[in-house]
Amino acid sequence: MDEEDVAKLVTSYLRKKGFQQAELAFQEELQQRQQQQQQPQQQPPSRKAGGDRGGNSLADPEIAKLVLSFTDRSVSSPVRYHDGYSKLRMWAHGSLDSYKHELLRILYPVFIHCFMDLVAQGHIQEARTFFNSFRDDHVMMHSADLLKLEGVLSPSHLEEMEFAHYLRHKKANIKICQYSYDLLLQYLHKTPSMTMLGIINEHINFQVTPGQPMSISEDVGVEMMFPIEDAANQASHKEIHWGLLEDSLEDRLEKAGNSLLESEKADGETKEGESDDIKKRSGEGGKQSTSVKKSKKDKGAGPAGKNMRPEPNVVSVAPRVKPELALPVMPIEVEQSILEDLRNRVQLNNSALPSVSFYTFINTHNSLNCSSISQDGSLVAGGFSDSSLKVWDMAKLGQQSGTSMLQGENDTTNSEQVVGPNGGRRSYTLYQGHSGPIHSATFSPLGDFILTSSADSTIRLWSTKLNANLVCYKGHNYPVWDVQFSPAGHYFASSSHDRTARLWSMDRIQPLRIMAGHLSDVDCVQWHPNCNYIATGSSDKTVRLWDVASGECVRIFIGHRSMILSVAMSPEGRYMASGDEDGTIMMWDLSSGRCITPLMGHTSCVWTLAYSCEGTLLASGSADCTLKLWDVTTSAKVPRTEEKSGNTSRLRSLKTLPTKSTPVYTLQFSRRNLLFAAGALSKV
Repeated sequence: MDEEDVAKLVTSYLRKKGFQQAELAFQEELQQRQQQQQQPQQQPPSRKAGGDRGGNSLADPEIAKLVLSFTDRSVSSPVRYHDGYSKLRMWAHGSLDSYKHELLRILYPVFIHCFMDLVAQGHIQEARTFFNSFRDDHVMMHSADLLKLEGVLSPSHLEEMEFAHYLRHKKANIKICQYSYDLLLQYLHKTPSMTMLGIINEHINFQVTPGQPMSISEDVGVEMMFPIEDAANQASHKEIHWGLLEDSLEDRLEKAGNSLLESEKADGETKEGESDDIKKRSGEGGKQSTSVKKSKKDKGAGPAGKNMRPEPNVVSVAPRVKPELALPVMPIEVEQSILEDLRNRVQLNNSALPSVSFYTFINTHNSLNCSSISQDGSLVAGGFSDSSLKVWDMAKLGQQSGTSMLQGENDTTNSEQVVGPNGGRRSYTLYQGHSGPIHSATFSPLGDFILTSSADSTIRLWSTKLNANLVCYKGHNYPVWDVQFSPAGHYFASSSHDRTARLWSMDRIQPLRIMAGHLSDVDCVQWHPNCNYIATGSSDKTVRLWDVASGECVRIFIGHRSMILSVAMSPEGRYMASGDEDGTIMMWDLSSGRCITPLMGHTSCVWTLAYSCEGTLLASGSADCTLKLWDVTTSAKVPRTEEKSGNTSRLRSLKTLPTKSTPVYTLQFSRRNLLFAAGALSKV
């Protein structure tokens, strides 16, 4: 191969790869060399043979070998991708156990970029063969990503699919210790695979740390390789006001409790002075009898007085913040009712667990998609695949005869007969209006309204008093997976397949805010107790916290290894819990944006989470047909030295309540700390 052919090969390679600046520089060097060859009298023959830089660079045997390797690569690239990845995979699996789990993380970004490079070069069949040969190595950790990449069947798909386009233009961030990094460099230098070296150099950003490799227990969140961490770091600098609202009902109850304590203290001092006078006047016997009566009275009144007042809890020490939204005014009679519930609230802890009321749907024929329970447990709603919403009134259900079953599926009453207040012969009220399966339902705080979201891309507002549809909200472009009323009512938030969450108010048909930033479906949404923030969980394995005033993302929580299906906020608003498809629950500190601890125990999807009213317990419901209660205070205070041991999560799990064969769809703590749960009986 002469110099002219080599120059053409290099030029074609640079043009093929899009290295325009390198191509221009190479062309200029060729022109300079041609000008020098046209003036041989100005250069001695000996210098031309050995001293010319341009000629020497092209005649160098190492450079020629490198150029030939690029030539071979362009000719037989599918084989080189397959062989190079196979050797890298074999080397990583054969490494020492202490470094293996760090080196294995390199395989996933190399795998997806090998596949996408083959598709980009037009080797579609070879790309499918490569994908199917090695996909099983990554199904456990990246099943959702692999399902998306399976749809890439042509080079145009790489540009049209936003997920693939994002992966191709972003570097993967991999944390690795210094020794593992040195081992990788040593392997790449010894193995003549320019394909693997090019992919690793172009698409992976190594974050090398000194010391020993991270243990597997510390490896939480490393699988979020692509640089969403940069956005997370930027968002973490924004301040979070996580307290309760000023002049909230909890705030009023706390002030009333403090004034009650002060009045009781003053009354006690007055009574104590009077008793001293009586003691001085009375004799020895009278003194003894009076003291005996007083001690018995105090002993009997002590526990009763303690039960009448709520004990100091986590909520009372939370800071107070101002609302960013104009909140609705609550009627006085409703306030009095809620305050009465708060006064009679049962205090829960690791030794005083809640009572549980479980509602089971039967004969649903696998058509129940979601369920919801009102704050007081009097109403239970179910959303079905046939686009219908059914609401049961527990008071009326209890008054009916024993032959009236919960589901009422055997009745054949027309829809016109069940829209009235009595609901015809059925034990429920039927709401119809959606044109697709209902994916979520939520009651307003007072139970007078209910919201539903559907696969028809709409959200509907229903009145439980009028038994009618009031508003149809349109804004999402794809199925709406979740909708949630704010703790104060009037406002609600929705999440959709279109990768956005939206903030709405009942009196407007258009959204007030659109929160965009997730890379995949937004599967669940939850309000902060002070109504100033909204949390969203997504199939991109992240949870985001949004400011409702600005619509900006103020926190990104990275750590889950599968799609997030449920999110819950602690009552004081300082902590958040999220559950994923693998059964893992993670507790987060909103201020720092860091994971406090993962809670392991469920063996399937965690569909619902709920904090107790004072924030000491966390309830979780799963597709594994169990309901678990967790000690949140212990989980938040566990030392980091104990986190590395594998048995800490078992100690935090207070109790597991198994159902016969009923996955838990929803959980709801009443204001008095009674735990409501609901699910559909599945076939045994």
